Formats: sequence, C-alpha cells, structure tokens
Amino acid sequence: MATIAAIVGRICIALLFILAGLNKVMDPASTAEYITAQTTLPGSLAMPTGVFEIVAGLILASGFMTRLAAAVLAGFTVLTILLFHFQVTDPAQAQAALKNLAIIGGLLMVFAYGQVRGRIGAVSERDKRMEAELKAARAEGRAEGAVQRPTD
Repeated sequence: MATIAAIVGRICIALLFILAGLNKVMDPASTAEYITAQTTLPGSLAMPTGVFEIVAGLILASGFMTRLAAAVLAGFTVLTILLFHFQVTDPAQAQAALKNLAIIGGLLMVFAYGQVRGRIGAVSERDKRMEAELKAARAEGRAEGAVQRPTD
C-alpha cells in the first residue's frame, strides 16, 4: 500500500509542474509579462521555464531519475519563493510561499523515498536480484555436495 501511495503522490506532484509548464508554453506572453513585472529577469525565460517544468515533471512522474528530478524541482521551487513570493507581509504572497514550502517538502520526501517499485527499471532490478539468489543457492548446494559423508 505504501508503494502505491508513493507512486500516486509522486505523480500528483509531477502533474502540478506539468500543468504549470503547459500554461506557460501555451501563453508565454502573459508569463513573460508576469516575470518582468515581479523580477528583474527577462521575459524571454517564460518559454524555457515552461519547457523545463514539463520535462522535469514528466521525468518525475515516470520514476526515471526520481531523486535527481525531485532535487532539481525542489531547487526550482525555492527560487520561485525567493524571486516571486518573498513579500511575506502580503497575505497572498505569504500563502503562495507556504504552498511552495509544502511542495518542497513533498519533493524532499520523493527525494528521500522516491526510489520505489513502479518505476522504469524495477523489473530488471528484480530479475538481477532473483539471479543473484539463484547463484547463491547453487553455490550453497555445491558446498553441501562437496562435504563427504561418512559411510558405515
């Protein structure tokens, strides 16, 4: 049950980034306007940011390089707090910053426990583990067979 919860949770966090990225890619002009209004960064970062969010979200959802994706997205979310939601005296900005802190917490949980079954490569890892167990069992059998038993 914990494995299913971890996979579903990882996908839910990934969807947040995928959908946000799609919004940025579909309407880069309003995103560029927001970026220039809130920061000193150029508005031309709107499209690359959207593409980054989509790609990183898909990587996180797939389970491939989960820890790397979670760490990079956590760093990205920290930057959004520092660049866009730093005015904590404004209730709306404080709420957005707290929401982002919760997302960071979820991403850190994925980083810590995200390498669970249900990701790409789990089948090959299981096969390798089973093959190692078979080799160990065969070696044990040969060792037992090599022991001479006294004959009466």
